[in-house]
Amino acid sequence: MAVRHSCAKIELAVEDPKEETGAIFVKATWHPSKFSLAVTDGNDAWFCQASEGEVKLRAEQWDQPVGEYLSLVERYLGLQQPLSNYSFEDAGNGHRRLSWTFERQGTKLEWRWKLQPSQNKKKNTAEVLDFLLDANIRLSDEVVRKTQAFEKLKQEAEKCLQQSEKFKNEKNEFESAVYCKFVAVLNSKKAKLRELRDQVGRPESKGKSPVKDEEGEGEELDRSSENTELYEGTDEEHTTNNSREEAMQIDPEEKEETSDEGTSKKVATSRGRGRGRKKARS
Repeated sequence: MAVRHSCAKIELAVEDPKEETGAIFVKATWHPSKFSLAVTDGNDAWFCQASEGEVKLRAEQWDQPVGEYLSLVERYLGLQQPLSNYSFEDAGNGHRRLSWTFERQGTKLEWRWKLQPSQNKKKNTAEVLDFLLDANIRLSDEVVRKTQAFEKLKQEAEKCLQQSEKFKNEKNEFESAVYCKFVAVLNSKKAKLRELRDQVGRPESKGKSPVKDEEGEGEELDRSSENTELYEGTDEEHTTNNSREEAMQIDPEEKEETSDEGTSKKVATSRGRGRGRKKARS
């Protein structure tokens, strides 16, 4: 545990309200198992060397470990506590008794330590003032560093806010531009779909009439062919029967070769018969 130093200004309670409240400066050096005090009021100086044995004895009297006892003493002498009453009374022969009060488990207690007069009060007073000045300088430097760091953080925060605002505006502009382009593309696609729908609807209405015309012509041709077959003559029936018998007498080997040609010949003969019949009737 490292050695620590502290210096506190203690306001003393005065019994007579007409008298001004006195103040003392208490400089303390804290060790793991002992401590030392240097006290001055600006004119005189006193000191106290609390050895390890004395600290251990006091801790045992209060049923406390040494570390806990020292922590509590440092709390009240390292910085004045507002709820505690401090006194610096005369103990005879130039000695003084420094005491302070505190509460423990609902009971108000008082601790006190006796101080001896300093043999070189000016030197001790100067040491206390030097310590206060050095501490003030260190605190001032720390305040300056903290202030500069705060200003830098403030500037960085302002830059971050500006960049955030810039990014926000760019984001809004980008979204607006993308939305406009999307709307334009969507409208063009809708127009194209309407055009394609119109184009698809027109051929359907026009394409049905040619099919119907062809089907109608085919039906008329069939009907006409049926009508023409009703007017066949008797002589031609004998000729067609003879031709069929001749076709039946063809060799089996020639049937395969003439199978494809048979359909075309039948169509031709049927057409020829129709024409011949029409001529005969005419």
